[in-house]
Amino acid sequence: MVISVPRLVLAAPSSGSGKTTVATGLMAAFASRGLAVSPHKVGPDYIDPGYHALATGRVGRNLDAYLCGTELIAPLFAHGARGCDLAVVEGVMGLYDGAAGEGELASTAQVAKLLRAPVVLVVDASSQSRSVAALVHGFASWDPEVRVSGVILNKVGSSRHEEMLRKALDESGVPVLGCLRRAAQVDTPARHLGLVPVAERRSDAVDAVGAMAEQVRRGCDLDALYALARGAGELSGAAWDAAAAVVSSPPPPLPVPTLGAAPPDPRHRPERPRPHTPDGLKDRGTGLRAAPRIAVAGGAAFTFSYAEHAELLTAAGAEVVTFDPLRDEQLPDGTHGLVIGGGFPEVYAPELSANEPLRKAVAELAFGGAPVAAECAGLLYLSRDIDGQPMCGVLDVSARMSERLTLGYRDAVAVSDSALAVAGTRMRGHEFHRTVVEPGAGAAPAWGVRAPERRVEGFVQQGVHASYLHTHWASQPGVARRFVERCRTS
Repeated sequence: MVISVPRLVLAAPSSGSGKTTVATGLMAAFASRGLAVSPHKVGPDYIDPGYHALATGRVGRNLDAYLCGTELIAPLFAHGARGCDLAVVEGVMGLYDGAAGEGELASTAQVAKLLRAPVVLVVDASSQSRSVAALVHGFASWDPEVRVSGVILNKVGSSRHEEMLRKALDESGVPVLGCLRRAAQVDTPARHLGLVPVAERRSDAVDAVGAMAEQVRRGCDLDALYALARGAGELSGAAWDAAAAVVSSPPPPLPVPTLGAAPPDPRHRPERPRPHTPDGLKDRGTGLRAAPRIAVAGGAAFTFSYAEHAELLTAAGAEVVTFDPLRDEQLPDGTHGLVIGGGFPEVYAPELSANEPLRKAVAELAFGGAPVAAECAGLLYLSRDIDGQPMCGVLDVSARMSERLTLGYRDAVAVSDSALAVAGTRMRGHEFHRTVVEPGAGAAPAWGVRAPERRVEGFVQQGVHASYLHTHWASQPGVARRFVERCRTS
């Protein structure tokens, strides 16, 4: 199979240069021309893809070479871009910045090379003039395999400033494809973990994305950018497919000792949890097993999820239903399993706490032995309380806000058998939070983490797997298959 979708990668010398504004504006501007635009984001970021989705009307997808492996970048890209006229990929941090201590791994530069895509450098020109040429020359020549094919100048102060910048870049050999003036109306509010998600400010976000599109239409050469995208090299290989991934996922590995833990006793069989019975899984007419219903938390408090997770659960045979813990007082009828991803429960702690009927329903489901997968915000929601505000009380831990930002990629190994994985399963994850739970791990921890320090973290309790670690299930489709099977049988 040949992948020939026109594509661009939007990168920058550093964070804060305006990548999200320009990338989102480009997506919206091209979409307004009638093009089907596929939006992508390099790295583990959950928030930017929400703005991308608003700009294009398509699901924003992540391309993370650390979480998923380099071999999945092109297939996941092709999956998201299937049937599209153009793909726009927003980079992460600076062009050559990746996983700490891992060289180019997970950098925008690496993803651009894997996609054989031209790079357009977004430069914050607010405090420079002729020096911009040296900056661009350095980035364009650093790695000959990275094709820096154009520059978009951002935060330009005046016509005179623009003239000086363009004259300097004439000598660099990298064409200027856009020049954007400072514009307050395109700014997006931020707080302790970055931009405020679209789900929390949808009306204002629509206006902001419209302003970004208008700014890009006025300041960028869209025809030249599209021509550049059409010059991207062809890729060979098949698009990622959730059903094929689930079928071909290898069986779980045998348990292995990890991080000093005692080897598991092969004679030990964990006690079967007390069964929950929200609804039978046998079709009364045929006797066949029906699809288990898995409820996935959504709404403004739980906005962090990768689209591939729901696709994998569906491919494994589940019926996926979304619910909003801020508004819904009960879980969806017939819920057999629960997935609670990341988000901002600390921001909405009073509202989540006030929804006592749902908190009780979640606790009842979990204590009944149903499979529950909780990441970061989900971990906080299952705790006793967040800064004194009562939560579901499934886990005997207390959560609080912290001044310290915990951020970074993690290599992890499952320490305890759970609804997601058997002990010994290796996955890569990402942490991003300003909260602390005490204690940080239960009697049966979820993960052993090897860096930046060796530790265990998270909780496995009956059917619950709860942890701070965000993972991308496309790297281990077997976890989705295992979770669905547990929902069928628990």
